[in-house]
Amino acid sequence: MSKPLNTLPTAEALAANWPPWPTYGTVDDTLPTLERWAVAGHRVALATLVNIVGSSPRPLGSEMAICDTGEVVGYVSGGCVEGAVAAEAMNAMQTGAPRLLDYGAGSPVLDVQLTCGGRIAIFVRELADPVDHARRLRDARARRAPLTLYVDLKTGAQRYAPTPAQAAPAAGHIFVQTFLPPTRVMLVGNNPVALALCEIAPALGFEIGLLRPYGPEALPAGLKVDFYDRRALDKAVADMPIDAWTAVYAVTHHAEDDQTVLIRALPSPAFSVGVLGSKRKVQQRLHALSAAQLPSAAIKRLHAPAGLDIHARGPHEIALSILAEIIATQPRASCTAPADLAGLTTSGDGHYPAALASCPV
Repeated sequence: MSKPLNTLPTAEALAANWPPWPTYGTVDDTLPTLERWAVAGHRVALATLVNIVGSSPRPLGSEMAICDTGEVVGYVSGGCVEGAVAAEAMNAMQTGAPRLLDYGAGSPVLDVQLTCGGRIAIFVRELADPVDHARRLRDARARRAPLTLYVDLKTGAQRYAPTPAQAAPAAGHIFVQTFLPPTRVMLVGNNPVALALCEIAPALGFEIGLLRPYGPEALPAGLKVDFYDRRALDKAVADMPIDAWTAVYAVTHHAEDDQTVLIRALPSPAFSVGVLGSKRKVQQRLHALSAAQLPSAAIKRLHAPAGLDIHARGPHEIALSILAEIIATQPRASCTAPADLAGLTTSGDGHYPAALASCPV
């Protein structure tokens, strides 16, 4: 059952129980928490960053979810406005009306200012059906398909479209937000770098697939991956799931095995393909790929040696350099803000308990 209106926490109650550390801001993927709240029957509000003027620590479309208990996850600024936004979310659930919040330089809300000197607009609304919203997002992920959300900044109404191309043009008061499948990293190899990648990548929200031909049935204690294939290399590579949101890295230290992986991955839709090895062997690899009749455009996509040049040495440093390269090249979701928010009503209390209206220092 939904929580009755009169049991929503007040701004003072939120302030008294506000997390002493911004752990909510270390969570980029709010979906698992949103699903948990929805299944438990809680009311949920979403706060979305819908406009930026000047600087902002968070990109357009960043989201924060607020439960009717006062629990929050995600963040829309550097910690300066989250408490105030949570209070406004309670007001939105109390009144049933969405609100467009205006914070930063030039904003009439003096209690909340941004250390970056910018100005941001945040749209807060209660989800009419949290279960349905979470289900649509989860279904798109399961199909590895983008999902476009159209949010009416006047009413808070939402509609969904499989891809932007299949959606009708947005009106002037519509915010368009695209959700992409999680980045998937397919690794082939069994050396310490592969294990270090498997350890670090999940903290970035990446899905991990590991191919180790004829490897042991069990992974090392404590190591978790989303996909593990220990079949013969040719069969495993042939069936390797690759789409436009997948990076493929060969870390085998075996030239023939690396070649098998690259021949499969370079012409594929994978957004990043790399191979571990020394700079001295790069030309040798390129010649081998050319001899295998790979198109030159595909060969030029190869990151060799894999990873950004940060003078990495140990397995974890090398893994970090590879993950940095993946972050630098991964597809990013696009959002479209209305060209002019002037015609939209900006609302909000503007006065908050000090614990909810201070930037971290």
